[in-house]
Amino acid sequence: MKRQFRRLSASLAGLVLCALLAPVLTASAAAPSDVPAGFWAEEDIRRCVEQGYFYLEGGSLFGVGKEMTRAEFVVVLCRFFGWKPTIPPRVVYEDVSDDAWYAGAVEIAYREGAITDQNGGFRPDGLITRSEAASMLVRALGYSTIAGLVQDFPHPFQDVRANSGYISMVYGLGLMDGTSVTVFSPNDTITREHAAVILMRLYDKIHSGGGSRTGLISSAEDLPGLKGYESVSISAAHLVYNGAPQISPSLEDGELEEIRDLARMSGARQLLHVSGGPYQLREGGAAEMADVLLEAVKDGKYDGLTLEISGLTTTPQRKELTAVVEAVRQGLGEKLLYIIVEAPAWKGAISGYDYAALGETADRVILRVGSPAGSSANGTPTSPPEPLEEVYYALSRMRGLVDAGKLSLMVSASGTAWEDDEAAEPLTGTEIQKLLEDPDTRTYYSGRYASAYSQLESPKSTLTVWYLNGPAIQERVRLARLFGVEQLCLSELSGVMAETAEAMP
Repeated sequence: MKRQFRRLSASLAGLVLCALLAPVLTASAAAPSDVPAGFWAEEDIRRCVEQGYFYLEGGSLFGVGKEMTRAEFVVVLCRFFGWKPTIPPRVVYEDVSDDAWYAGAVEIAYREGAITDQNGGFRPDGLITRSEAASMLVRALGYSTIAGLVQDFPHPFQDVRANSGYISMVYGLGLMDGTSVTVFSPNDTITREHAAVILMRLYDKIHSGGGSRTGLISSAEDLPGLKGYESVSISAAHLVYNGAPQISPSLEDGELEEIRDLARMSGARQLLHVSGGPYQLREGGAAEMADVLLEAVKDGKYDGLTLEISGLTTTPQRKELTAVVEAVRQGLGEKLLYIIVEAPAWKGAISGYDYAALGETADRVILRVGSPAGSSANGTPTSPPEPLEEVYYALSRMRGLVDAGKLSLMVSASGTAWEDDEAAEPLTGTEIQKLLEDPDTRTYYSGRYASAYSQLESPKSTLTVWYLNGPAIQERVRLARLFGVEQLCLSELSGVMAETAEAMP
């Protein structure tokens, strides 16, 4: 079952968790008297106290410089994530008695996966190290599987021998720094002010307050209201090559006008979405292709262009696409230019995109994250759209190549389908919704992949469908925000599930 990530709530933390988990401390609205003006962590300390993540000791002291025990750090994590302890707590570790003030926090942190069984002991009074804090934080976010996959990722710290994946993640996500450029000091301890800074960094990333949505439209059938979408890309044409690059219509005029009328009423900017493949990219033909694309945008009176050339793997293709994009950018003037690219994959082929150059030229680079080939786990076909670890890998690879403010993460509106162990045609959002309305359909959620799946048995076979529902979209929103990416693009707005559309930022 998915570990539900609850929105951070100061009232919940202050009124419920603090009272339950820290009876030895006293809350105070006054500023901590031991935090000097201009102290490096002054603002983060103030915010943590105001939101109830830390209580003041004796009514006035924050405890600057005081090292935290493992129990104290777990208590703060519980307040931060809004985890409600069981009352009375159930014993999980042999060295945590059920009447300890932190017992409920330790138990719920164990249930939520933030801490693990350590040969029967938790060591509550032991001082927490930087390495342990990194591990608990990543586990609390639900990313322990990803941490296992990234343990071989390069990082600058020469003194890290254990928990490499967890440390790589907290550093890569900007939650914890090294003590120097090449040293993490994993065995050093965490002070209260250090913990406050780490939590506020995470809080600010998740609660950035920004976010925008866009999407592709290829049909007028079952279109939702487009209110709230800053732009829509209308898949009205694709590239062909017949001695020269040409545009071939993908929609009938009546259907196209119906889509555009709806977009006009919503106020969304309309971009022409043109797709193609490597066959249409001919060396030396960038200027000619750009002219064809610009003419289509002009004739249709669009607000810009969304260009998607997929399947690129070679250096010449990379250079040609970049040249096309640069020529189009120059010709569009103030109009928008979006580029849809295939994201790097864990075990995928070398991508034929110059991400950095495209990011410099386009207004937005939309990452289309691939889905690995399906497999079977305990007899259940497993093929989640854009698994969370693939999203993490793609976003981490984009860091330093494309400005996060220009990045957009594409999320699937359709679902992968299986008849027993054989892959079937993907299901649209409308078809998934009908499946869910069948009383015989069983629905599940995989925390491992942050994806929903449903099964419907018939006398002849079992249909299994993997798809992104509201919670799955929210998980991707959260992960994207940790990388500073605020924009999401829905892969298909025609027939999208209402729950999926509403979960978009």
